[in-house]
Amino acid sequence: MVNHLEKGRSASVAVVGAGDYIGGAIARRFAREGYHVFAGRRNGEKLAPLVGEIEAAGGTCTGLTLDARQEDAVTDFMRQADEAAPLEVVVFNIGANVNFPLLDTTERVFRKVWELACYAGFLTGREAARRMLPHGRGSIFFTGATASMRGGSGYTAFAGAKFGLRAVAQSMARELGPKNIHVAHLVIDSGVDTEWVRQRVVAQGGSLEDRVLMNPASIAETYWQLHRQPRDAWTHELDLRPYRETW
Repeated sequence: MVNHLEKGRSASVAVVGAGDYIGGAIARRFAREGYHVFAGRRNGEKLAPLVGEIEAAGGTCTGLTLDARQEDAVTDFMRQADEAAPLEVVVFNIGANVNFPLLDTTERVFRKVWELACYAGFLTGREAARRMLPHGRGSIFFTGATASMRGGSGYTAFAGAKFGLRAVAQSMARELGPKNIHVAHLVIDSGVDTEWVRQRVVAQGGSLEDRVLMNPASIAETYWQLHRQPRDAWTHELDLRPYRETW
């Protein structure tokens, strides 16, 4: 494992929403650089393969059950990450992608999607900032989607939450940038190569041969490069899509 941290310095990265694809890929990418990974997801027992893979490669990873909608849980998660090694990177990667016709979108659906994709992002960003500001450095990255930029038919709940998350990220960037905290919002404007997406493409009559899906490892590489940017040329927002994606 190649370690790109400065000699004698340790640091941690917290991934909120460390699922099997984008979140897991981000965790593996930063672990390769010598960061101690704190990975959180609602079903923490599902993190065992990721923890084992990172440790087998010579890295370190702590996998925890985390409900990012619960303020106390997020606060404790960030505290543990910062105590393990100074918290330097936090990634909010919760999706909550659902599609319902407007009249079928219940109050409960709208509220739960907002809690997962927007409110939890606010909690994550605030607690990350509280830990990073005393260190005088850090990166806070939010995973967005096509719905962050435009609402689509059936996406009232999802787009509403993702629009809100984008606003949270913008406000944080303006407030924290002058304090040496890099805040960025990444728009994932395409399907990601997951089993669920593959099944959905086929169910909609599409062809996997004609569709280029994004490799989670390629997405994770972008997060790593963002973190490495010199602070005189920070990117706040960028979008990622395959070369054949229409937009």
